[in-house]
Amino acid sequence: MNTIIHRALLLTTFLASALHAATPAPPNLVVILADDLGFGDVSCFNPASKIATPHIDRLAREGIRFTDAHTASSVCTPTRYALLTGRYPWRTRVQKSVLGGFSPPLIAPGRLTLASLLQHQGYTTAAVGKWHLGMTWPTRDGARFSDRIQGRENDAAEHMSQVDWQRSIPDGPLAFGFNSFFGIAASLDMPPYGFIRDDRIAPAPTMEKKWIRTGPATADFEAEDVLPALTRHAVDWLDRRARENKPFFLYLPLTSPHTPILPAGEFRGKSNLTAYGDFVIATDDAVGKVLDALERNGLAENTLVIVTSDNGCSPAADVKELLAKGHSPSGPWRGFKADIWEGGHRVPFVARWPARIRAGSTSDQTITLGDLVATAAEFTGTALPDDSAEDSVSFLPALLSKPAVTSPRTATVQHSIDGKFAVRQGDWKLAFCPGSGGWSHPRDEAAVAQGLPPVQLYNLAADPGETKNLALAQPERVAQLTAVMERIIADGRSTPGQPQRNDAPVNLFKKIVSDIPNPRDE
Repeated sequence: MNTIIHRALLLTTFLASALHAATPAPPNLVVILADDLGFGDVSCFNPASKIATPHIDRLAREGIRFTDAHTASSVCTPTRYALLTGRYPWRTRVQKSVLGGFSPPLIAPGRLTLASLLQHQGYTTAAVGKWHLGMTWPTRDGARFSDRIQGRENDAAEHMSQVDWQRSIPDGPLAFGFNSFFGIAASLDMPPYGFIRDDRIAPAPTMEKKWIRTGPATADFEAEDVLPALTRHAVDWLDRRARENKPFFLYLPLTSPHTPILPAGEFRGKSNLTAYGDFVIATDDAVGKVLDALERNGLAENTLVIVTSDNGCSPAADVKELLAKGHSPSGPWRGFKADIWEGGHRVPFVARWPARIRAGSTSDQTITLGDLVATAAEFTGTALPDDSAEDSVSFLPALLSKPAVTSPRTATVQHSIDGKFAVRQGDWKLAFCPGSGGWSHPRDEAAVAQGLPPVQLYNLAADPGETKNLALAQPERVAQLTAVMERIIADGRSTPGQPQRNDAPVNLFKKIVSDIPNPRDE
C-alpha cells in the first residue's frame, strides 16, 4: 500500500511540475501613456501621417495593433482613473472636465487598481510621469488644503503660504499600489511645478513660474526638461529590474505632446512640420529608449509593452496649421480632444509581448483602456471582486490572436469634457448631445441654434466620419441604445456581477451650455 501511495505522490508531483512548466509565466508589464497623442499622429495607424514614429511603428510590426481602442473620456483625468481602476470615471464625483494640481484624490481609499492588483501578485510597481488623479497636499496648520483653496485654485500666493512642502503626501501614487513614484502632480501646464519623489515634492518650491497657468515652482524646474527626465528615470528603473528575479509593472504616463509644446533642442525642427510634430517625434523617441532598456537588460521577451494615448490630439496643437500642411492628427475620425466624436477618444494602441503575441497582428475588437485591469487579472490568474473593475473586460484572447468570444459587456461608453455621453454597441453609436460635447464646432449651444437633433446616431461601419445623423430616421434604435445606457448607469457596472453604487448621481442628459473654454479661445 505504501508503495502505491508513494508512486501516486510521485505521479501527482510530476503532473503538477509538467503543468507548471507548460503554463507561461505572467509577463512584466510596461504601459506607456502619451498625453494628447492623436490616432492620426502615429504612422502605423495613419499612412498619410506627416510625422515619423519609427519606434511605435516597430512595436506594431513586432506585436499587435488595435484599430478600435478607446479611452473612457476625451480628456485626461477621467481616462487615467479608468485605466487604473477599470471603472468608468463618471461614476465618481468628476462629472465633467479634469482635476487640477491641487485637487483632492479621485481614487477612493481601498479601491483596487491595476498597480495594487499586480503588487499583490508579487510585482514591483512604479509610476513615472504625470499623475493627475489628485492628492492631499499637507498644510502648515493641518487643515484640508482642498477646502482652504476652494474657489481660489489659481491663487498661487495662497498655495505658497499654506502648503507645507516639507511634509509627505499621504494619498499620492504610493497609496494606490505603486512602490515608487517620480513625476508631477498634474499636467505640465498646471502648478505646482516640481518633481514629486515617492510622497513629497523635492526640492520644495521657492518661487512662481508660468506655463499657461501661474503657480509655485521649484527653482530648477523647466518644462522642456521634463520629458527627458521622465525617460531617464524610467530607463534607470528598468536597468535596476535586471538585477531582480521578480515581475514588474512600469506605468509611464508621459507629459507629451500635451501643452506646453516644448520639445528639447535636439528635436526642434525635426518634423519639418510644427513644434507639435517635433514633440510627437520626441515622444516616440522616449518609447524607443524604453524598448532599448528592455532589450539591453534581457527583459524584452516576457514583457508586455503597451503604448497608447489618454485622448485625441488637442486643438492647442494648432490643428488648423497641421491640416493645412497635410497632416490629420485624428486620421479619418471626426473631432479632437474634449469631443464625443471618435477623434476625441479613439486612440492608437499597440502591444508587444514576444513570448506570446504574434508579430504583425491586427485586431478590430472594441477595447477600452480600462480593460487593462481585467486583462492583468486574467494573465495573473486573479479573480476580481464584484466591487472592483466594474467596467473592465479582458482582451487577453485578442492579444494572443485566439478566436473571438462573445463579450460579457453589452456596450462601451465614452464621455466628453462637458460630461456628455455616448454609448457604443457593435457598429452603432448614440451620442446624447446635439454637437461635439466638447470644443469642436458645432459646440452644443451652436448645434441647438442650428436646429440639430438633441441626440446623434451613427453607424460607424458605414459612416466612420460621423457625417450622417440617423437619429430621426431610426427612433427605435435610439430608444434601444438609450435603455442600454440607462441600465449601465443604474447597475453601477457594465459587466456581469452584483450591481454596485455610483459615487454620485449620474445625469444622462446634461445641460447644453458649456462653461469649459476651448484652449484656443483663451
